[in-house]
Amino acid sequence: MNGHRLKSLFAIASITAITLAGCDSFPGRPTQAELPLRPTKVTDFATLYGENCAGCHGANGKDGSALAMNNPIYLALIDDASMRRVIANGFAGTAMPPFAQSAGGSLTGHQIDLLIAGIRTTWAGTGDAAAGAPPYSDSTAGDTNRGAQLYATNCQSCHGADGNSGTAGSLVDPSYLALVSNQYLRTIVIAGRPDLGQPDWKNAAGGQPLTSQQVSDVVAWLASKRPASPLAQSN
Repeated sequence: MNGHRLKSLFAIASITAITLAGCDSFPGRPTQAELPLRPTKVTDFATLYGENCAGCHGANGKDGSALAMNNPIYLALIDDASMRRVIANGFAGTAMPPFAQSAGGSLTGHQIDLLIAGIRTTWAGTGDAAAGAPPYSDSTAGDTNRGAQLYATNCQSCHGADGNSGTAGSLVDPSYLALVSNQYLRTIVIAGRPDLGQPDWKNAAGGQPLTSQQVSDVVAWLASKRPASPLAQSN
């Protein structure tokens, strides 16, 4: 009796195992290789960039609403630590959100490193693209009066005497200034927006390269046009 029962249990177990194994071969059932990757397992640069960055920075790193990544001067200007900090933590109060999981985003530290490496590999250009450029950041305060004079010399031909009436679009629109940080403005002044025809610091309309202090002065003048609000940025 015990032997018969053991044979029955063995038969049931065998049938169950065969049935379960057969589930993986049902028509239309995806194979393991066909299953989508978990978001945290994605390591392909094109996918990471396309899903997290292209919407603002452009599909090819340019022609987007935000700073072009496809700009050798910008990539020579900013170091990895600064880029990682911006991607991970964003800029509070601006259109740049945090992407690190530790800051409420969806990317792992490894994925952020892959993005930085991919951006540099794809668009960095020559290593001396920013030779002689003012530093990426500068804690020296700018002077709004000097900034106004520098704006008149270097910017108003495209943006208008008041910053709001030129052919290149408004620089003093309250919504725009509320969505960008002072660091963003500084970066644009130095690196330019070649995808939009905006010159960099060394090709300013005044005919002379801008110094770090002059960049700070222009940024101070622009920032003075930002409406007073909790979103005003000083970083």
